[in-house]
Amino acid sequence: MADQNRSQWDLGRFINTLTYFEVFPCLNWVQQLFQGRSQPHQNPPHGENSMGAILVAGATGGVGKRVVKQLLAQGYKVRALVRDIDRARTILGDDVDLVSADITKPETLTPLVMANIQAVICCTAVRVQPVEGDTADRAKYYQGVKFYQPEIVGDTPENVEYQGVKNLVEAAKKYLSSSKEKLIFDFTSPSVELKNIWGALDDVVMGGVSASNMQLLENTAVFTGNVSIANSGGFASVRTKNFEQTINLSGYTGVELRVKGDGKRYKLFLRTDTKWDGLGYSYSFDTVANTWINIRIPFSDFVPVFRAKIVKDAPAIPQDRITSLQLMLSKFEYDGALNPHFLPGNFALELASIKAYSDIPTPQFILVSSAGVTRPGRPGINLDEEPPAVKLNDQLGGILTWKLKGEDSLRNSGIPYTIIRPCALTEDAGGKEIILEQGDNIRGKISREDVAQLCIKSLETPQACNLTFEAKEGTNTTGSINWQQLFTDLKPDN
Repeated sequence: MADQNRSQWDLGRFINTLTYFEVFPCLNWVQQLFQGRSQPHQNPPHGENSMGAILVAGATGGVGKRVVKQLLAQGYKVRALVRDIDRARTILGDDVDLVSADITKPETLTPLVMANIQAVICCTAVRVQPVEGDTADRAKYYQGVKFYQPEIVGDTPENVEYQGVKNLVEAAKKYLSSSKEKLIFDFTSPSVELKNIWGALDDVVMGGVSASNMQLLENTAVFTGNVSIANSGGFASVRTKNFEQTINLSGYTGVELRVKGDGKRYKLFLRTDTKWDGLGYSYSFDTVANTWINIRIPFSDFVPVFRAKIVKDAPAIPQDRITSLQLMLSKFEYDGALNPHFLPGNFALELASIKAYSDIPTPQFILVSSAGVTRPGRPGINLDEEPPAVKLNDQLGGILTWKLKGEDSLRNSGIPYTIIRPCALTEDAGGKEIILEQGDNIRGKISREDVAQLCIKSLETPQACNLTFEAKEGTNTTGSINWQQLFTDLKPDN
């Protein structure tokens, strides 16, 4: 005799759910075969009018172009400051936001260039080339100064290394915000991307009959539906498809939701792998009926769970690879405990935004300078043992002396900063261990690829705030670097 307390399970909705989230690729292949179209992964619409960009100055140089490439690969919004947009396009490609300006001319650092930025990475440098000339791709230059007799071409070190950096620092100070936020979803501006990325994931996958969806209204989204405990069910949720490009929230403290609820308790999940039924990091939050509230959730408060069971030996949430988000109304909390504010039936949770926030300062201005800037004229220096740039400082217009004055303009600005002084730059692939020291005494070399990575890691790491240091590569290749420890071992500037 059939159980009269059971409701009719919907096989079709179950298959549609599996298809939407691409659980079994064969199902999607069949769907594409009949419908004649694919269902690609989505990227979250980051609300780019609200999320600050990383401004990269000197974006077409040897370090700058690598910084741009690595930032884009990690999901950052990038704005490249260049003098010649057509030339920059051939170097950086068509997917980069290019703005034309010259840091030696402060009048060109307009709101179009500077507005809505969250940080600056300055890789500008005076142009040095061999006296006897160079190839079109600057092959001699990239061998390093010690291989040729150098000369300055174009603008002077005073204008570029000092006055230009000072101009950029002063302009950035007007536009950089003291608060650090990253908008992940802006539901106040409905879009096709928003509609396509969120899908229902209800207890139909467990045999239940709850049903929900994400509705996009004029200036909000609503997670709504009906949750039922029939068939031993009891949860409704909406989840994003796996992002084609993971969200990097390194350097942020947590996630903030702006919601208007119905007095019920909901869950937010952050997921860090692409598995359909894998580990999730969950947080339960209460709402106030018919009232807009902001809910701040530190990453440290997220609970690692698998099917509502706490995973006790799970690592802390990997903030650099968020692959999907999920909102849920569930009968259960964790490990069999019940949701104290759960009632079956209709529900509605309005959302205005989901964003990352930080209450810990991180560097907002990264300056690539040079090792050796304090050595010209230093008592006791043996020039025969010094790098060519130190030996040739006067011949090259005081290049290191002016770099040091550019550093000082940043140190005195009040902007949270990191000043990186790389040793001799190479075109090597990188991947070596990185050695950081202070006192401006080390000699060595380091690849431009690794300097670019060092710029971005400095940007993301609170321990890098207000540091000046020299950098060179070690002898060993490394698979991973403990960046926090690397910066913690250094002393902040006085």
